[in-house]
Amino acid sequence: MHPAEELENIAKRHGFQVSEEQFAKHMDSVDPIAHLRHEFHYPKMSDVAHTDLSLVRNDEDCVYFCGNSLGLCPKATRKYVEMELDKWAKTGVQGHLRGELPWAFCDEKIDDTMATIVGGKPGEVVLMNGLTVNLHLMMISFYQPTKDRFKIMCEGKAFPSDHYAFESQIKLHGFDPASSIVLINPREGETTLRTEDILAKIEEEGQTVALICLSGVQYYTGQYFDIPTITKAGHKQGCFVGWDLAHAVGNVPLSLHDWGVDFACWCTYKYLASGAGGIGGAFLHEKHKDNQFPKLLGWWGHKMDTRFVMDNVMDLSPGIYGYRISNPAGLLCATLKASFEVFKKTSMEQLRAKSKLLTGYLEMMIEKEFGEENNKTGVKIHIFTPKDPEQRGAQLSLSFSIGIKDIFKELCKRGVICDERLPRVIRISPCPMYCSFHDVFRFIIYLKDSIIAAKNTAVNGC
Repeated sequence: MHPAEELENIAKRHGFQVSEEQFAKHMDSVDPIAHLRHEFHYPKMSDVAHTDLSLVRNDEDCVYFCGNSLGLCPKATRKYVEMELDKWAKTGVQGHLRGELPWAFCDEKIDDTMATIVGGKPGEVVLMNGLTVNLHLMMISFYQPTKDRFKIMCEGKAFPSDHYAFESQIKLHGFDPASSIVLINPREGETTLRTEDILAKIEEEGQTVALICLSGVQYYTGQYFDIPTITKAGHKQGCFVGWDLAHAVGNVPLSLHDWGVDFACWCTYKYLASGAGGIGGAFLHEKHKDNQFPKLLGWWGHKMDTRFVMDNVMDLSPGIYGYRISNPAGLLCATLKASFEVFKKTSMEQLRAKSKLLTGYLEMMIEKEFGEENNKTGVKIHIFTPKDPEQRGAQLSLSFSIGIKDIFKELCKRGVICDERLPRVIRISPCPMYCSFHDVFRFIIYLKDSIIAAKNTAVNGC
């Protein structure tokens, strides 16, 4: 059942109209994970930049729809960080082996939770570095071009950092990015990729492709790709298949081991809410556990039980643990631990169920308020994130029939935190962990008011 149909049925059963404020409040009252919002510091209108307090109440929560860029701060973060600072102050170097997160292996104290979230087996997942660093480390192993198989396949609008990484790896091997990157683009007049077109491109180009590397959830469109089907198709053509899961981890259920993914990399500061620049994560399938691929080595890839023999004879840890180069940052593991404590109070299945309804409610309200029948603003809004809930996460990308600069400015005045992609796109991400149905209801009001105010500004030339 599509979320729209489910929401309509719920409203009818309880005597509401979907567009009524009481319906949003009812949905929050029966939300089994509504209490998780209280696990986070939710910014107030008076605390966020550019808010016009003549338009909103200063003590009211802002509308935070930017978890796809930076998750909110868990309340436990301060406690866990202060524990590490206190340990450092009181014990100095002894902190490497003491406390809940001994710095010598603090990553290994929490990577089992990370493995659960991404669907990896123990030993397949590590916490290290940042996303792009990890992507480079993986490509050193998995991008080994030959004269016949030398291309990297990615989506046409890959995140810039990924695209730069692909280009630099290709150049390092003496190839030309212009002829060595295969871009998969939407059909003429469309904004998202069809799975059948991705599979057709793999079939067409596969024999010359060394590596396929796509986004699990595309940052710009919010499209959730069919990871198992694409991975299987790539393997059939003899390609390695890796994934950038920056916008997927903590957002949609993942089963990396069962899907046979070769490798994956991600950041943890978006839906995982570990804080800006939080420690990255990486997955390596156990089938590559004892691979002899080229890789960069460092002391932290040495097995722990012989690491301090210090004889300069590498005793390499198996699998992804062997890709660790430097010791993990204890404070960054502390912030991620705080987030994981919240994740342990729910499940990805429960988060996904709410996400489908919450994003579906946002979609319904936009269509009701800005559809041709009821639109009083004269501005058309197009949702180019897939309508199929199985092909999207907690994000809708909205394009507008006019430029968005003034609309975005007016949203900021009303305490709406989202992000803009000039000239015509605003991304809205109602994160199910801490966003509510009433947030969506308020957003629609603020969006309508913002469009009207932006149009008035344009007319008056202000």
